[in-house]
Amino acid sequence: MDDFLLRALLAGIGVALVAGPLGAFVVWRKMAYFGDTLAHAALLGVALGFLLEFNANLGVVTVCVLLALLLVALQHKQRLANDTLLGILSHSTLSLGLIALAFMETLRIDLMSYLFGDILAVNNNDLYWIFGCAVLALTVLVLIWRPLLAITVHEELARVEGVPVTWVRLALMLLIAIVIAVAMKVVGILLITSLLIIPAATARSFSRNPEQMAIFAALIGCVAVSSGLFASLEWDLPAGPAIVAAAAVLFFAGPAWLHMNNKATKSEKKPS
Repeated sequence: MDDFLLRALLAGIGVALVAGPLGAFVVWRKMAYFGDTLAHAALLGVALGFLLEFNANLGVVTVCVLLALLLVALQHKQRLANDTLLGILSHSTLSLGLIALAFMETLRIDLMSYLFGDILAVNNNDLYWIFGCAVLALTVLVLIWRPLLAITVHEELARVEGVPVTWVRLALMLLIAIVIAVAMKVVGILLITSLLIIPAATARSFSRNPEQMAIFAALIGCVAVSSGLFASLEWDLPAGPAIVAAAAVLFFAGPAWLHMNNKATKSEKKPS
């Protein structure tokens, strides 16, 4: 296997392993639009990284974290609905990012690689970044798993039981921000949320408890990455969109397979 392909596969698996379990909470808590908002803000982080001459990944993390903190502060005021706030922040940060890039006339960057990913160009430093952030995010997720489940099932009851709801919710937002920064290289800014949502939504049909759903989502994400990379090399497709398309195929094929399997099981149980 060529080195660049092995690095691409490792990068995709690293992202899938953390995006799957975290995506389960995104699906349960209906936070897909929040993920889109952070993804759009990632372009502003890239622009600031180039403008201030520091790592673009750190720029993305910084902007996403600040946006999550701003959203929490605005939610406490409760003057506008969450989807309205997310819409304002999403399009505002995306526009600011495009404006900032437009003013950098002396800098030439491949905007398409940031929008749709460039997984085949992953280097060793990118791998260190991806797996370092993935280990950090998974560790934090394990530590807050029970409180996070509690506020997902019933937030007010969790608050009565002493769960620090605001801090746990903020921790989840920060974890999503980290995953978005990590996944930017793999599937790009415009497709990041799909890697959080689709494997988790697929796993929901096969899972009997939250832990199973988290594990299955990670495995389905790994299968989608492997299949998408194979399709990209076999048919000369863009790698990031191919990975998302593979995840979508698994999503639509999953219920059909489950239905056929249940039907076969019922037919075996019928008395002869």
